[in-house]
Amino acid sequence: MTGMAQTYDAAGTGDQGARPDHPGERGAKDPIRLLGIRETPLSVDEVFTAVGDDAAGGTALFVGTVRDHDGGVDVARLGYSSHPSAEAELRRVAEKVVADYPVRALAAVHRVGDLEVGDLAVVVAVSCPHRAEAFDACRKLIDDLKHEVPIWKHQTFSDGSEEWVGV
Repeated sequence: MTGMAQTYDAAGTGDQGARPDHPGERGAKDPIRLLGIRETPLSVDEVFTAVGDDAAGGTALFVGTVRDHDGGVDVARLGYSSHPSAEAELRRVAEKVVADYPVRALAAVHRVGDLEVGDLAVVVAVSCPHRAEAFDACRKLIDDLKHEVPIWKHQTFSDGSEEWVGV
């Protein structure tokens, strides 16, 4: 967290009253609750509900939407496609986040197919014992998903030009 001062206790949790030996301070046994690559519209409520956990003090959620421009050019159409290994790669990315953070619950879904401006393209969420962990884990999840999961975006611009992203 650049530019922000933060105080941590001996366990590094950032919460002066936290007891690191409490089970709720650790990640859950099976925290991956929802993963998917879908052709159907995505639901923020579904993802948020999937990461609900009574031991989580922080939940971070990221929603990626189709915007009306890219690189200064208006977007007319957009489509996502994926490799058959995309779901397995999504699981691998999720498992790495779970190994690196005290994740209580994790969910990630990505849309494929033709999308319109404003449609949800990706929704990810992570709940952890504390907010800083949830923010960090969620950012790692979306960043690694975008860089490592074989999902490609095909944009058609209003001037008739086209571009593939992520190939």
